Amino acid sequence: MGTLRRSFTLVRTSWAVLRQDKELIILPVLSVIAAGFLVLPFFIGAIAIGATSDSDSLGPVGWVLMFIGYVVGAYVTIFFQTALVLGANDRLTGGNPSLGSALSMAASNAGRILPWAIISATVSVVLQAIQERAGAIGRIVVGLVGLAWTLVTMLVLPILVIEQVGVKDALSRSATAFKRTWGENVVGNGGIGIVGFLGTLLGLVVAGPIVALGVSRSATGLVVVGVVLFVLWVLLVSAFTSALSAVFRTALYRFAVLGEEPSGFTHEQIAGAFRPKSTSASAA
Repeated sequence: MGTLRRSFTLVRTSWAVLRQDKELIILPVLSVIAAGFLVLPFFIGAIAIGATSDSDSLGPVGWVLMFIGYVVGAYVTIFFQTALVLGANDRLTGGNPSLGSALSMAASNAGRILPWAIISATVSVVLQAIQERAGAIGRIVVGLVGLAWTLVTMLVLPILVIEQVGVKDALSRSATAFKRTWGENVVGNGGIGIVGFLGTLLGLVVAGPIVALGVSRSATGLVVVGVVLFVLWVLLVSAFTSALSAVFRTALYRFAVLGEEPSGFTHEQIAGAFRPKSTSASAA
């Protein structure tokens, strides 16, 4: 329960920081819209090639299109995450970011984040391919591998774009920071995840009866309204939690890697999220 309380305290503190720059919440929404427009043509092309093929396989061209789609999607997502991280970093260091300044800072790192997008897309494609061919236990194992990858690389993006280093150095330093400290950043992100789940559940509670009423009365328009409202609400919840996560991750970066106490976070809050392993081990 103490860990859970720390988790929600970090969520509240992240929101207190984000509340000063609420316009940054729109960045994840822009990310989804941009990714949809840019990725969809590649997936449609791959599906079309598969549909015209005599076999069930997509074929070499189809798989190339799928992979390019994954890379484009990863790049767009990482670009807007970069804007969030740099905007949050600006606020945590005493600045006053805006939507325009965050996007401008992300644009200045457009080339730097490309290798990381390719690596992220490749790992995602490989893990997904393995998971689709694995049994139930194999899927669990692959899921755990994916979780480990997410944790070890959690600080890659802040290191990459704030310190202006290469992907290799960013990966190494992120892994070192994770090894040196307990991964209680999972707790903070877990709190954000719970907030997202509860927000989604609230949307379902509101939109569900509308859809059910539409189905019972054969009112297609009512069903469409309920579904659209739910999708829009989920998009807003996702945008909110993504922005919170960016603030939280950037704050942890400044503490765990740079040894600073980020503005807006108390020492107890941030130190409670990243404790040295030796301290926890001795306590045990």
